[in-house]
Amino acid sequence: MLATAQRLRRRGEFAAAVRGGRRAARGVLVVHVKFPDPENSGRPARAGFVVPRTIGGAVVRNQVKRRLRQLVRERLGQLPTGTDVVVRALPAAARRGYRGLAADLDAALEAARRGKPAPR
Repeated sequence: MLATAQRLRRRGEFAAAVRGGRRAARGVLVVHVKFPDPENSGRPARAGFVVPRTIGGAVVRNQVKRRLRQLVRERLGQLPTGTDVVVRALPAAARRGYRGLAADLDAALEAARRGKPAPR
């Protein structure tokens, strides 16, 4: 479980990370990473998840969310303070195992770290 300070909760926070961050898609995940502004660098890294209904029923969506939360929680400490991450699952994520999701997440985070800023 992520601590409250580590979660994106409001629509505006998600929108800011998606619009102002870097986007990388790998496998069954799309990751938007917004690296810190100087005024936000003191707060911890935060994460939010988008798991749409196209994934499956409520049980399947919650299972995917739980897996993603655990995977991101293990990786938040490696990100600079003030970073916002939005992880969006694609429909095939329901059939992907834990190790497959972990590999996709690692590849997407690395690509976002190296990538160009998103167009504004």
